[in-house]
Amino acid sequence: MNIIKLKYSIIILAGLLVLASCSMQKYCPAPDSKLPPHILRNESELDSLALADMEWWEIYTDTILQDLIRKTLANNKDMQAAIAKIRELRYSSRGALAENFPTVDLWIGKRNEILNYYGQAYDPTPEPGLKARIEWEFNLFGASVWQSKEARDRYLSSIEGQRALQMSLIAEVATAYFELLSLDQQLEIVRRTMETRQESREKAELRFSGGLTSEIPYRQAIVEYASAATLVPEIERQIALKEHEISLLAGEFPSDVERSNTRMRSQFLIDIPVGLPSDLLLRRPDIRQARTELHEAMANAGFYFASRFPSLQINTNVGFEDHSDSWAHIFQSPYAYPIVNFLVPLLHWGRNQSRYKASVEQYLQQKAAYEKTVLTAFKEVNDALVVYNKVTQTSSLLVNLQEAASKYAELAELQYLNGVIGYMDVLDAQRQYFDAQLELVQSVCHEYLALVDLYKALGGGWNEELPEEALTKEQLRKQEKMVKKHLPDSIQARPGLTKEETLRETYREFLGKQATENTEKYIQQDLNPEQKKKADRKERRENRKFDPEKENR
Repeated sequence: MNIIKLKYSIIILAGLLVLASCSMQKYCPAPDSKLPPHILRNESELDSLALADMEWWEIYTDTILQDLIRKTLANNKDMQAAIAKIRELRYSSRGALAENFPTVDLWIGKRNEILNYYGQAYDPTPEPGLKARIEWEFNLFGASVWQSKEARDRYLSSIEGQRALQMSLIAEVATAYFELLSLDQQLEIVRRTMETRQESREKAELRFSGGLTSEIPYRQAIVEYASAATLVPEIERQIALKEHEISLLAGEFPSDVERSNTRMRSQFLIDIPVGLPSDLLLRRPDIRQARTELHEAMANAGFYFASRFPSLQINTNVGFEDHSDSWAHIFQSPYAYPIVNFLVPLLHWGRNQSRYKASVEQYLQQKAAYEKTVLTAFKEVNDALVVYNKVTQTSSLLVNLQEAASKYAELAELQYLNGVIGYMDVLDAQRQYFDAQLELVQSVCHEYLALVDLYKALGGGWNEELPEEALTKEQLRKQEKMVKKHLPDSIQARPGLTKEETLRETYREFLGKQATENTEKYIQQDLNPEQKKKADRKERRENRKFDPEKENR
């Protein structure tokens, strides 16, 4: 009979929770899931591959840049704050989950109860006691469940925020590094031009002193040398500031930055796959973060929705209490006060209803923010590819311009020596060649920066591995236990890592994939609304046993 009553209670409770869930779907509509047929305008074919599928070290092959990126990810202060935020919200989510369970308080002590009723003698009554208080409040519409979901979604949002920060930091470091290389090349060109113009000035001085030319060519040579010399301190200033910027990103005080001696060269136009429209939603961590924040807003609305309805409160005081001053007979005086309260919010002057309506409006705001994030992502990809295509075309044209200007300067020098043209024509040819060199270097730099922007816009530059500093003490203990358990096994070490380091990275990737699955579940609901019921089921991998050999396959 009791089992039958329990079954009916569970069915009724499940029905109430379903009712609450349906109400939330009614007042918290899903975001617009209509995506364009292609990521890019005028794109004829869909490609399942994308530039973002490549790891960042495959894109940025300069080993010095790779070391600089790794140092930045390890020492950047914003990254360290984001990692600490992950740990904070991880602990908070565990605390919110604990709100669903009863609380137990234990009291041991002695109190003096003074009785001084009218007509009776003064009676101090010491009461030693050992007492426990058990309290559990269960909201029939799942307020505490919504609250724990909100905390969990906030934790997942912090992970996606850390991934978005990692993606941005990699792009910032690569951008500053390529700009620094470009400034080095510009400074080299200016100094080489100054040497050439110094020789031209000396030749013009000899010709002027010998009476072969007037003073004008000599003065013009001085002007050309001075105009090139004025560029040196400006470029050196930009180099110093760029080094300071890179040092700040790397979490260091201003210092010299090591860089490669390799010259940047134009890559010309190459066909870059961008992938499917739905993949963009799954790749970009800022979109994933916005979607998780949207689900967090729904959980907040669900909490205030459920707070309007009755809750069941169970309080039980149990223990031992004696009215004598001795502890000798304390265990012979047990007592218990079980109390069951059915709390119904009747007259709250619309407070709960107003909070619920406000939370729904907050959800709608977050929904609009998510949809704007998606629109912005598609715009950024289109902008980045348009810029990349145009700057590569410009670079190819400037290569031809530089070659032509170089040949023009050589011919002008020969014709001047043969007396065919004047010295002013020579200076003009040299000036055009100098400008063409600087423009080509700047255009090639823009080409590199456009590739960085495109890679970032497509969502490249992050991986699923959680930083070790982001793990809680409990997760660190599990990691150490896993390492000790599987270290003697036949685990193949990854390139450049020991077997132990391989296991540690594998475990952190396992944790990161769990967060990825939870986040992608929300996005898949948008892309496949008919599978919403299936996505709402408990994730199959929540209680899955971690197997590093399987993860390394």
